[in-house]
Amino acid sequence: MTDKILHMDVRFKRGSFKVDANLSASSGVTALFGRSGSGKSTIVSLLAGLLTPQDGLVQIGDKILYGSTKGINVPVHKRNVGYVFQDPRLFPHLTVTQNLTYGSPRLPAAEHAKIFAQVVYVLSLESLLSRWPLSLSGGEKQRVAIGRALLSNPKILLMDEPLANLDNAHKKEILPYIQHINTTFNVPVVYVSHAIDEVVCLADTLALVNDGSIAAHGPVEDIMGRLDLSPLTGRYEAGAVLNLSVANHDKENGLTHLSLQGHRLYAPQTHLRLGTKVRLRLRARDIALALSAPKDTSILNQLPVVVTDINLENGPHVELALAIQSKPGSEYAKPQTLVARITKKSFQDLGLAKGKSAHALIKAVAIDHHSLSNRGIPHKRDPL
Repeated sequence: MTDKILHMDVRFKRGSFKVDANLSASSGVTALFGRSGSGKSTIVSLLAGLLTPQDGLVQIGDKILYGSTKGINVPVHKRNVGYVFQDPRLFPHLTVTQNLTYGSPRLPAAEHAKIFAQVVYVLSLESLLSRWPLSLSGGEKQRVAIGRALLSNPKILLMDEPLANLDNAHKKEILPYIQHINTTFNVPVVYVSHAIDEVVCLADTLALVNDGSIAAHGPVEDIMGRLDLSPLTGRYEAGAVLNLSVANHDKENGLTHLSLQGHRLYAPQTHLRLGTKVRLRLRARDIALALSAPKDTSILNQLPVVVTDINLENGPHVELALAIQSKPGSEYAKPQTLVARITKKSFQDLGLAKGKSAHALIKAVAIDHHSLSNRGIPHKRDPL
């Protein structure tokens, strides 16, 4: 047995749409990302047993849930898989407490009480327990749905675009709860989304779904830094994902200092504790380049980089992958990658080429709370 929690290799056809998907996932959050109609929800339904493949294998841990060669197809209710849908699907005639415990496995009273209390605390459900679903907001309903799935004691949790029906305010409310499910409950999560900001905030591993197949699969930072995948991640939202830590707070100027490979990066002030690990998404369109570090400029963030890849688009722009150069003594041995989109004229005027050094210029105002996520020790009351 390897460290892989999930392995699937299936073929499925319905009408003219085909799925030929090979996916493995370890502990952590694996995001299935792709445009609408790419096959994300179909793949998750095949995992859950809501759809049956024509051929292949679905395995969680040591248990085969579907195996065409062995004639195995475990029924949905015996797969021990938690599922959170777009629609919370709460029972309107049951209170929140009754909804939470509906379908929960029979456990010793003390063990059930412990798990129930933990779920209620982590999802901030204390004040909702006696209420009816019709009195809940959209975000509250979805938190109850997540709690119900967790209380089923699943081996894996499937979340099929759980924020799709919520407005931006409720999405912002729910994201921190989802972010910490895996670390708090030690449950692997497969998360479906077509919103790249959700994926970057939540996922450890990113699987790009295109026309029913897994086009690429790997750590979020690696996948987002690949220029050849930008048509699938979205050219307008294309950019890089970086791992940093909180180094200092400059209250006088309203800034937070982030440590990146020995460099200081300035961002609008957060309330995160010093040393907290954070993830930052920087859009390619928010990065400018200079051959030398400018002295008289309002741009605070200037990082030494080396061009590692170039994508000459059909149009006026060029995309470049840029390896950030670490300061001596930095804890990061492997350079992290930025992605920049500049005009072809600027590319030619600067004489940029693979292996050439430059400085990436990033406005502090380009870093906001939507692009910065807490990757540190989870706590539901630890805001940005």
